[in-house]
Amino acid sequence: MGVEIMNWETKVTKMLGIQYPIIQGGLAHLAYSDLAAAVSNAGALGQITAMSLQSPDQLREEIRKVRKLTDRPFGVNFAIGQHGRPFEHFVEIALEENVEIVSVTGGNPAPFFKMFEGTPVKKLVLVAAKRQAQKAEELGADAVMVVGQEGGGHLGRDDIGTMVLVPQVVEAVSIPVIASGGIGDGRGLMAALSLGAEGIEMGTRFIATKECVHAHQSYKDALINGSESDTVVIKRSIGAPARVISNGWSSRILELEQKNVGYEGLKDYISGKANMKYIHEGNQDEGFGWAGQVMGLIHDAPPAQELIDRIIKQAEEIRKKWSN
Repeated sequence: MGVEIMNWETKVTKMLGIQYPIIQGGLAHLAYSDLAAAVSNAGALGQITAMSLQSPDQLREEIRKVRKLTDRPFGVNFAIGQHGRPFEHFVEIALEENVEIVSVTGGNPAPFFKMFEGTPVKKLVLVAAKRQAQKAEELGADAVMVVGQEGGGHLGRDDIGTMVLVPQVVEAVSIPVIASGGIGDGRGLMAALSLGAEGIEMGTRFIATKECVHAHQSYKDALINGSESDTVVIKRSIGAPARVISNGWSSRILELEQKNVGYEGLKDYISGKANMKYIHEGNQDEGFGWAGQVMGLIHDAPPAQELIDRIIKQAEEIRKKWSN
């Protein structure tokens, strides 16, 4: 059983039917049924990554696997910006399988949202700027997840940190805001709530968990042993900044970017294949792994239940201290 001392109800927990206002990020090539079910069973919201799967049928399989492992809410994440790969057939599967929560990252969510018109599906959108959040609300998002520049993976172009970006977005939209980027413990949860967010999303922190079984041990070790300064931002030169673990491969990418080789010159280095060589095979010389600066706060890879319990316990200690 999870820690149940205080009430953690927020607009996000009510909307999604979860116990704690914590959401596991989409995590390309990593977020599958094992992790999603474990996070949901721990009282948070687990998610499956749809667009990393080979086929829509595989998504159906993953959704059914999650349902065998948990009776709690979970989401399906669609990274629709992945090199223009069609997402429609994957969405059809989510609708057929009566998925209740979806999230979308990258790309324009308008055609994605259109497919959910007239359904009760809750739609979350990851944004990295105030104007993106306003646009998402306009298009019909039920909540926005706002990632500051500390985050891992794809970021905003403006280098605005979570502490400044979250309250800006809270003031700019009327739908619930979920904070992301640089959050990995109970202190981060309380900071986010203080900024006006209704919950948090964590990506990097959930990679270093027991149930993230697709992440190679050397990837987890890099997150555990590295510091906040062991990340770099790649792909700035092509207008798609993204934070990764600093290694020889990422240095090579940065060298190529200085030569302005463009997308064509970078594509083999920044491909999903190069990403999987590192994260699945642990081949540090031939690939890269996404990671946020929060790796400076990661010291172990516990089961998801233990991680969530720990976050809530720490947050509750802070709440008690504040009420004294």
